[in-house]
Amino acid sequence: MKTILVTGSSGLIGSEAVEHFDRQGHAVHGLDNNMRRVFFGDPGDTTWNLDRLRRICKNFTHHNADIRDRIALEALFRSQRFDLIVHCAAQPSHDKARDIPILDFEVNALGTVNLLEATRLHCPEAVFVFISTNKVYGDAPNELPLKELETRWEYARPEDYDGIGETCRIDRTLHSLFGASKAAADLVAQEYGRYFGMKVGIFRGGCLTGPSHSGVELHGFLSYLVKIAITGGTYSVFGYKGKQVRDNIHSHDVVRAIEEFAANPRPGEVYNLGGGRENSVSVLEAISKIEQMSGKKMNWKYVDQNRIGDHICYISNLAKFKSHYPNWRITVPLDEILRQIIASQSARTGEPAAR
Repeated sequence: MKTILVTGSSGLIGSEAVEHFDRQGHAVHGLDNNMRRVFFGDPGDTTWNLDRLRRICKNFTHHNADIRDRIALEALFRSQRFDLIVHCAAQPSHDKARDIPILDFEVNALGTVNLLEATRLHCPEAVFVFISTNKVYGDAPNELPLKELETRWEYARPEDYDGIGETCRIDRTLHSLFGASKAAADLVAQEYGRYFGMKVGIFRGGCLTGPSHSGVELHGFLSYLVKIAITGGTYSVFGYKGKQVRDNIHSHDVVRAIEEFAANPRPGEVYNLGGGRENSVSVLEAISKIEQMSGKKMNWKYVDQNRIGDHICYISNLAKFKSHYPNWRITVPLDEILRQIIASQSARTGEPAAR
């Protein structure tokens, strides 16, 4: 049995990691103080997910602590010797960051340094996995030649078909403040791996999604889209004719990638992690799929102004991770992801089950 720390344990990837490792019989400690509610108000509240974890997990301990609080982290790391740290806690919205730039940087950058340093001082042999973001690339991916199709933007050159690789630059681009704070954390995580020789891995996520997501307008593309379809609100499509493309990866496949890395860590390595070409979808295509699968007509409006620093077409090239970890693959296809999210949102809102 191993002792595992998951930060952001009431969130999407964090809760999936808690469940996964708890089922395997490990001692799992979750660190989460429901900052998502601070960022996004009541719709972002993750209390429901914490309650769910407490019901279903056998060896889970929750800590209501803040990753910015070095004293609290010091006490936790002195009391437990962790074998694996899965760092998911973050301010996750690139739109919200402009309203709270200092809080955003403290949570994303300072919080990550605090955790890395606590790991170095108290359990330097532990594996440390940092959930970064594709927003570290800023809008550099938009420089690739694109072609406009009926329902999506698409890469124009054959060599770009599999998507964005890890060689994409992260500087001299427009990031949003969120992208910048995550890039700072991303770089310092790499440095702890390379400079100190620690077993640190960095996953630059595409659209991470699943039924345990507390989606809001500013974060959680598919989850929020389904929520609007189920509850009857109005969804705003921001720019690019609604043809912007995202690749979506189920939280289970993210945790499986974490598990593969933890079994054979490569210090300081960086990987793009998303659904890849097979799980890519545009906003217009997603709306059509959700309407068909839920049986509900969605209300949406078009806003001509795109989000600052937003990607037009982003598909994660998974070749590097697959070459290093050949036992890993995408196991949950896009339609199954949507089916699960529709079922989860319907259950939470008391709506009839999707057909």
